Amino acid sequence: MTDTSRRTFLLGAGAAAAATLPNVLAAPAAEARGHRRPDPEDPRFTLVVMPDTQYLFDEDRGDAAPLDASLRYVLDEADDNVVFLAHLGDLTQNGRPDEFARISRSFQTLDRRRFPYSTLAGNHDIDGSTDDQRGRTPYLDAFGPQRQRTSPTFRGASKDGYNSYHVFRGGGRDWLLLALDWRPSAGGLNWAKQVLAQHPALPAILTIHELVWAGDDGQAQFSTFGEHVWQELVQGNDQIFLTLNGHYWPSGRTVRKNAAGHDVHVHITNYQDRYYGGSAMIRLYQFDLARGVIDVRTFSPWLAAQDHLTEMQQVEVERSGAADYFSLEIDFAERFKGFAPVPVPPGRPAKQLLIPGTVAYWRFEGGQDGKPVPDDVVVRDQTGRGNDLTRVTVPGSGPDALEYSGEFSPRQPSRTSLRFGGSRNPDRGAYLKTVDAAPMNRLKFDCGYTVEAFFKLPPDFKDGHHGWCGLFSRLGSGAAAGKTGDDPKESAATLSLSDGGELQWAVYPLNQDRTSTNWGHELAVGKWWHVAVVNDGRRTTMYVDGCPVVRNPATPAVGLADPGGPWLVGASSYDGRVERSFAGLLGDVRVVDRPLSVREFMLG
Repeated sequence: MTDTSRRTFLLGAGAAAAATLPNVLAAPAAEARGHRRPDPEDPRFTLVVMPDTQYLFDEDRGDAAPLDASLRYVLDEADDNVVFLAHLGDLTQNGRPDEFARISRSFQTLDRRRFPYSTLAGNHDIDGSTDDQRGRTPYLDAFGPQRQRTSPTFRGASKDGYNSYHVFRGGGRDWLLLALDWRPSAGGLNWAKQVLAQHPALPAILTIHELVWAGDDGQAQFSTFGEHVWQELVQGNDQIFLTLNGHYWPSGRTVRKNAAGHDVHVHITNYQDRYYGGSAMIRLYQFDLARGVIDVRTFSPWLAAQDHLTEMQQVEVERSGAADYFSLEIDFAERFKGFAPVPVPPGRPAKQLLIPGTVAYWRFEGGQDGKPVPDDVVVRDQTGRGNDLTRVTVPGSGPDALEYSGEFSPRQPSRTSLRFGGSRNPDRGAYLKTVDAAPMNRLKFDCGYTVEAFFKLPPDFKDGHHGWCGLFSRLGSGAAAGKTGDDPKESAATLSLSDGGELQWAVYPLNQDRTSTNWGHELAVGKWWHVAVVNDGRRTTMYVDGCPVVRNPATPAVGLADPGGPWLVGASSYDGRVERSFAGLLGDVRVVDRPLSVREFMLG
């Protein structure tokens, strides 16, 4: 057959969302904002990173105002749910007591509010020829463990005092931050390993003064000492997923695989070579656990708060190059599952899902992962109403066209699924259909309905071979139900997926001669989704993961026209014949003869 107009609907080439720079020039003064308290349970939170401030504290030269402005921003002005601040070393230029006295006064604003932060010694803060066994220094007097003991995140320090660690909370979980010396000794690195071992389930961020350097292209390279730290500490500790250092300039970043084969994001940030010693620029690592993203931006609150900026200052307000303004996509659950797997909630018994009005509920249990679903299988309708399913194999396909799978959506009630191996070219696959005597084959659902399913698309779904395969559909056509509008050879009811992974619910209602169509949006492959189609007796609304989609028709659509054929699970039909079987994983499927609220969905 040739594709009909609904199938050749031109998909808008989604214009890439332009990431607009925040209007930092409009940042209000601190006194205009009240005290902020971070929300440690919000899935969106920010780690602020402050690199080398040494030129602001250089004997009788420098200026504390830029640093003070950055600290005020963190405390009172940021709208970014800042939960922690990490300084990367070289607080001062010469490591003199008077220099530390001045920067210490600035950091007292954080101490007074008990705002959590970490510091570490850079080579300008101490004798750069020494390691963490150097003994007492003005740095240690000013920023040693004794200062941090009242911090809510401080958990301990090495005996020498130059290496410390914090545990801060963000996104509803704890994060470990290591603050290591300019030159941690073998003992210092062993101490860090012990800290990691004592907190085996915490994702870790390493802050250190020197690790990598970068050229003008922004590609970070490990220094000789940095390679030593990688080999001795980072490579073998999968918990460390992000490293941050200063010392060198310009800024840069790279990604390196650790011994577990996982990505470690390695970043250098330093602006001391820029105007006004870097203007106390800060880098915001804005974690969004819901989106699986860390958005990074770099700017100077001191410059942003000024009313009149010169041309030079305007250039320096915010760094927008690829090394300073970017996003990291991280599947946090996947990245951390080796040491902190997300607990999978237990399955729910079928009887809990048999809510009033349930017509049919199918869950695909009883098979072994990777084994074919037998030809004579009967998938029982959990309601006991007799809406059972049997296997049908497309001619020319083998047993592996439909297999049991141990994969499942953690939100679905059961803990199994089916793997459908359908394809458009060549035509192959298998599917399930309701038995001839199934009572639901005769239902018109004129008082409303809800159809739900969990599914996952394979990586190659959008290669042009799987478009318009069905999740759930009617074998009979619109013509068989007495409809003549649009293309009456189309299925009387179908929940299908376009070539681009868009869901479509296209049905012939009782009160229309034309199809009523709900469109979803393009879905990512390799991810479990939940779809629900809800009709309240007048209007139909599609939900994806419990959220309504935009392209839901307002035209009344009452019930479903009855073509007299069975229902198909894992296939679509055309002109009364099965056309394309599904490709992917299909979990629990439920049909209810009334509209459900979102809280009644199978999402758990």
